[in-house]
Amino acid sequence: MKEIILGTIVVYKKLSLGLRIARVPIFIYTDCKYYPSCSDYAVEAINKHGVLRGLIKSFLRILKCSPVSKGGVDMP
Repeated sequence: MKEIILGTIVVYKKLSLGLRIARVPIFIYTDCKYYPSCSDYAVEAINKHGVLRGLIKSFLRILKCSPVSKGGVDMP
């Protein structure tokens, strides 16, 4: 299960990079407010805390990203 989720994240990162390079309007690159990026955070959280807790932490991280958040360094 863990390998499938991590593989899905890798595929998402490659697809989104390709779409940003192709300048597809919805995927135009903007700087991430947080370090590491949400997808890198998800990989680290899953590896460190396991699948269930890592996914919960990743979901909460995504919810933190809003126009009013300041961002910064946020390690899992």
